[in-house]
Amino acid sequence: MFELKNIIGSLLMPLPFTLLLIAFCLFFINKTHIKSYLTCWVLILSLWSISTPHIAALIITPQEKALKPFKLSQYAHLDKIVVLGCGAYPNSQLPSNTQLNGCALARLVEGLRLAKHYPRAELIVSGVHSNTTLMSKAAISLGVKANRIKQSPKALDTKDEARLLAPHLVDRQVALVTSASHMARAIDLFQAQGVSAITAPTQFYSFSMHTSSRQFIAQASVLHAVTTHCHEWLGKLWISLIRALDPEAL
Repeated sequence: MFELKNIIGSLLMPLPFTLLLIAFCLFFINKTHIKSYLTCWVLILSLWSISTPHIAALIITPQEKALKPFKLSQYAHLDKIVVLGCGAYPNSQLPSNTQLNGCALARLVEGLRLAKHYPRAELIVSGVHSNTTLMSKAAISLGVKANRIKQSPKALDTKDEARLLAPHLVDRQVALVTSASHMARAIDLFQAQGVSAITAPTQFYSFSMHTSSRQFIAQASVLHAVTTHCHEWLGKLWISLIRALDPEAL
């Protein structure tokens, strides 16, 4: 009964329920334009598929397996801990940590884990001004001294972050903290600026661990994860295109 309740509840969530309603409506649509009719079915089934944990795991897991979490025992010291920005929902009525979105919070928590183990390392938070301010305030509220934190608030994207931070990071022992999906592109851009950083990925997705009954049910959170990885693929493609036009760029 518990398993059945979970399945029904999952199917009634907005994404799967909407797709099921659209599929149901298709049965009553005039099928004169057979190509358009079949295209609609392909689109619905495709969207459902990439929103399921089973298909998402096939897409995401091979990339994440190439990354390993930062092991504290492997490095005696760090000079800099760089936490790349993500997103925030500014609201002065809320504590700073609750204004960070899930991505930014995951990155900051990993940065704080490293900062606790390496008390002499400088913690650098990067991104747009509102994001770095909130990350800095959240770090201070969670026990990091303000004089250990450096903000880099002028970067609009990862390219800017690498360019602006490079002068402070070259020839230093640096841990680069960002989401697992974003790490390959981030490391590429930082290396292009002469920065050799140790990867400290976070925000891994373990969709293969979902219960078997939900492996083939569309979920909005799964679609969001796949969308994040698609964003990274486009970002890598853009970098390749720019470098093809100008080998010195990025």
